[in-house]
Amino acid sequence: MASRGETVTVITRTKTGVDGKGNDVYGETPTDVAGAVVWPTGSTETLQRQDQVSTGLTVLLPASSPVKPTAISAMLVRGDRYEVDGNPSDWRSPFTSRRPGYEVHLTRVTG
Repeated sequence: MASRGETVTVITRTKTGVDGKGNDVYGETPTDVAGAVVWPTGSTETLQRQDQVSTGLTVLLPASSPVKPTAISAMLVRGDRYEVDGNPSDWRSPFTSRRPGYEVHLTRVTG
């Protein structure tokens, strides 16, 4: 287990079927990942017709993470649920075999 960083939960979504209207139905599988590095990337507020706040985080998951999030994944970080924003980046050094991990951008919208 990693001694630094924090534990986050990656929520992997898998298509489990189709509903009566032809929409995809997804199941969710949570997996805890230790040793993640988390930093805030800002917040914006929209006041048109409703008060809506969009908050961003970036998470660096260790290369040894048991799961790799995708664009349809979600994550629980510090007690809040965030949606993965785009595909994660797999950081690798072009000069060494060093792999710091996966950079994942997250967004949480409230309101």
